Amino acid sequence: MIGIGILSFIVWAHHMFTSGMNPFLGSVFMFLTLIIAVPSAVKAFNYITTLWRGNIIFTPAMLFSIGLVSVFISGGVTGIVLGNNALDIQLHDTYFVVAHFHIVMGSASFFGFMAGVYHWFPKMFGRMLDERLGYIHFWVTFIGIYLVFFPMHYIGIAGFPRRYYSFTGFDAFNTFTDLNMFISVAAILTFTGQFVFGFNFFYSIFRGKKAPQNPWGSTTLEWTAPINPGHGNWEGPIPYVYRWAYDYSKPNADKDGFEDFIPQTVPLSKTTNSNLPHEQELIQIQQEIEAEELQSKA
Repeated sequence: MIGIGILSFIVWAHHMFTSGMNPFLGSVFMFLTLIIAVPSAVKAFNYITTLWRGNIIFTPAMLFSIGLVSVFISGGVTGIVLGNNALDIQLHDTYFVVAHFHIVMGSASFFGFMAGVYHWFPKMFGRMLDERLGYIHFWVTFIGIYLVFFPMHYIGIAGFPRRYYSFTGFDAFNTFTDLNMFISVAAILTFTGQFVFGFNFFYSIFRGKKAPQNPWGSTTLEWTAPINPGHGNWEGPIPYVYRWAYDYSKPNADKDGFEDFIPQTVPLSKTTNSNLPHEQELIQIQQEIEAEELQSKA
């Protein structure tokens, strides 16, 4: 993120490849623009390898997270094409630019936003969003976005310009009338699908199923706080943290009622029967900590 942020300050002239700028200067900005692909690729591989071999549960929040990865990669690849100053002379100010920008900036941001809403809704309102409506919302949005923006790449490569009020006066552009109509219908249907989310959101605030304390089986502290916390979030002392935030797949944890995840506030000594040496050492350390806490309270 820091790499992308720093490089973003010195790539602004990639919007000006067709302005008559010095070709050498254009090549410098092309190089700086293409270099952004490196930290962006690191982010993409980070997303993918975080999911790799994980025990993924396809909730609406997870689907929108995966959708973010998909559109981020799809839009990022076309950014490499536009970053090349020789190719940009053909593609500049066409629908290829519209498709690239909106799929990577608009769509990826929207998918991340929706993933957050579906994940945090139980904590915000104490109720669950309807999962079936969430699936409908995701698939309509995911398929619809690709139906809108993929054809735009094609007509952009063919030279179809943006920022024209009407295309009907140009015979060369009438070839794309049917495809433009297809894009418009796909955009209307995708937009209509958002009303499913709007209904689900406001209905669930008042009539949704009551959310359990920890609906996602999360290990982090916010899911141990009361659903409607008062001042300080927790009643009584602040919880003691025994491990890092994402300690899943602990041996035998599912046998102790924790279903393969252990909250940060639960000592390892109370959750596993493992005989691994390093875990036995951790258990001993934590038992000593607990003994010291008992002594201090006494």
